[in-house]
Amino acid sequence: MKTNNRNVEQKIKYICRKEKTEISNSITKNWTEQAIRCYLTKCNCTQCSVAQGNYSFVCQMPAVIEILLEQIGPPEQNKINKLLA
Repeated sequence: MKTNNRNVEQKIKYICRKEKTEISNSITKNWTEQAIRCYLTKCNCTQCSVAQGNYSFVCQMPAVIEILLEQIGPPEQNKINKLLA
């Protein structure tokens, strides 16, 4: 079944960056595998398996990435290499 990118884009919901105060600080303390994947795609939700998964939650990853970059900087290269291996 071929997915129409337009339909995928319409289904994607995420927390706006201005609402980052609503994000739990437990997910902004270190780079998770999913956070690194999001970072590598420059938060392109159309390339994200979570966004395409019909989950019942709203993705917060764009705001999480922004917080991670502000607080601890980009992910370590060895973590990126491990993920891409």
